[in-house]
Amino acid sequence: MTKAIMIQGAGSNVGKSMIVAGLARAFTRRGLSVAPFKPQNMSNNAAVTVDGGEIGRAQALQAMAAGLDPVVDMNPVLLKPESETGAQIIVQGQRFATLKARDYGKQKHLLMPKVIESFGRLALNADLLLVEGAGSPAEVNLRCGDIANMGFAEAANLPVILVGDIDRGGVIAQLVGTFAVLPKPDRERIVGFLVNKFRGDPSLFDDGVKEVTRHTQWPCLGVVPWFADAWRLPAEDVMDIATRPGGSLKIAVPRLGRIANFNDLDPLSSEPGVTVDIIQPGRPLPGDAALVLIPGSKSTIADLATFRANGWDIDLIAHVRRGGQVLGICGGYQMLGRTISDPDGIEGSDQTVEGLGLLDVSTVMKPEKRLALSSAEYTLTGDPVTGYEIHIGDTAGPDCKRSWLSVSGQPSGAQSPDGLVRGCYLHGLFSADAFRATILAEIGGASGLASHQNSVEKTLDELSIHLERHMDLDLLLELAATID
Repeated sequence: MTKAIMIQGAGSNVGKSMIVAGLARAFTRRGLSVAPFKPQNMSNNAAVTVDGGEIGRAQALQAMAAGLDPVVDMNPVLLKPESETGAQIIVQGQRFATLKARDYGKQKHLLMPKVIESFGRLALNADLLLVEGAGSPAEVNLRCGDIANMGFAEAANLPVILVGDIDRGGVIAQLVGTFAVLPKPDRERIVGFLVNKFRGDPSLFDDGVKEVTRHTQWPCLGVVPWFADAWRLPAEDVMDIATRPGGSLKIAVPRLGRIANFNDLDPLSSEPGVTVDIIQPGRPLPGDAALVLIPGSKSTIADLATFRANGWDIDLIAHVRRGGQVLGICGGYQMLGRTISDPDGIEGSDQTVEGLGLLDVSTVMKPEKRLALSSAEYTLTGDPVTGYEIHIGDTAGPDCKRSWLSVSGQPSGAQSPDGLVRGCYLHGLFSADAFRATILAEIGGASGLASHQNSVEKTLDELSIHLERHMDLDLLLELAATID
């Protein structure tokens, strides 16, 4: 018998993803077989799955919390923004189309059969499906053809728990306002509410809970205090990227407009001796950085233009002249070369642009996307590395002869003759503890984190205990629907 319940938010970034991850670990620790599911996600921070596709990074973390390998059915529709008005549409792990928002709005209802298909497959092997919504059901202007919130809840006949974020203020209005604007059938799907991110004594909000219940008749499943270690878990939302003061070794990361797959930063941020400094537009690259790390990008050519507009190209040259090191990953790697050509207009128009010129390589964009989980080693020391590739484009040139990685037995990456500038396509490489320690030593630091994987697992355990303490998980399980 499989049960399922949907967690929706009274707004964006209320903590739904973290709540689902914590619940997945909590119910797994209780002995249930749990699977996460998000019908539609919007994120440029994706994970490559064991079945050869891509899903949102949050669902990959939730899968880890449930003790599962991530598969494409956990997030059947993924929107990857490429501009202010359009996104690449990934369906069951593979590229489906690139559409403007208005065009996607007209077609998204056609994807519901794929969403239901994925949901059904997950249900075959789970005791409990934890379904995460996207944004808020209060956006009733988007209800027609909806597959992300109440549209999916209706199609799958699921009850809904509504989460509000008290940290941003106005949580009573969030919850009661959602009740007020929802049409009656959608309102009746909500079987309870949850208040998240409370700072201080949760009992101080007892009267607030009574007010929400008085207006809605919904039971409260808990007031969850702020979880201080949430930053130790891989982030999906670009809004969660921030400088977190740590040790004296500084790694500067320019904040690209279409930054993608930025989980490369998580293991470095967790190092006690390292400060990962996110350089916002308008700030120069700091002169005291040991390493400048240029991350992945969903729109490499546009982000390269932004890089130059901020004067970071000049700062980067000065950094290298001082003997500072540079690492570009994926889109960042492409930017470091001499040219980037886009003959098929994948990122807009048929064009060739000059790169930063710090690596003697050139990139040609191609329609085929490479998705792969890869095993590698750092050729200088033999340190093992595991990671994933998720990119379009081929990069070649003289500096590729100085490869510094061996990926599945093949030379990979490029570096300058003096070894100060490197690039590669492999994401997730800093999760390898020995490799991370070696790189930090090369730039004048030392690793103080024995195991990044263990750190994430420990944080998930602590999150599950946190939710057990502050939520009524027995009631949540009672409220979940049995799937026919």
